[in-house]
Amino acid sequence: MAFRIAVLISGEGTNLQALLDGVQGRELPGGAGAMEVVGVASSRAEARGIERARGAGVDAAVFAIADHPDRGARDRALGDWLDGLAVDLVVLAGFMELLGPEFIRRFAGRILNVHPSLLPAFPGVGAIEQALEHGVKVMGVTVHLVDEGVDSGPIVLQESFPLLPYPRGIAEVEERVHEVEHRLLPRAVRLIAEGRVRPVPGNPRMLEIVDGERD
Repeated sequence: MAFRIAVLISGEGTNLQALLDGVQGRELPGGAGAMEVVGVASSRAEARGIERARGAGVDAAVFAIADHPDRGARDRALGDWLDGLAVDLVVLAGFMELLGPEFIRRFAGRILNVHPSLLPAFPGVGAIEQALEHGVKVMGVTVHLVDEGVDSGPIVLQESFPLLPYPRGIAEVEERVHEVEHRLLPRAVRLIAEGRVRPVPGNPRMLEIVDGERD
């Protein structure tokens, strides 16, 4: 039986491509089936990631707020579509819109996000700009489960990198962030699909990786 993944995007879809390259069709241990990206939803019809999905033979759909009475109606339509795909995990990979509490509760514990900072530092939008304005010496990427707060869910994986010597501009930092994202996000999805991410006993806010990790 496949572990079914849906990816939510808003733009270019480079993290989607990393997932297609890094998890699509990958066999789970013990003959439990394979990981499969079964759907891609975009908040924007012009998102390049839609083409990536369709080029890979993955079902893709657009859920723009403008096409619905309000954000709540959009979230319900998106949730119904995801339920129709019987997804096990929803991955936010550059999805640039807020999802309401009703949606978060509907898929509680099954939504994964990638964020361009070492959370809890610099949550929300403009994380890279915030970090540079503060003059940090180290930056990084966090992959975390989504709760009803702003980038406040339990952390699955983090990876840091030094900023010194300081980069020439934000584009150089963004390139380094993307390199880490493209490696860290597929790894986190594989760990979850393999059942290797679990709460620490007595502290559900903390997650641990158990039983080692396959290459």
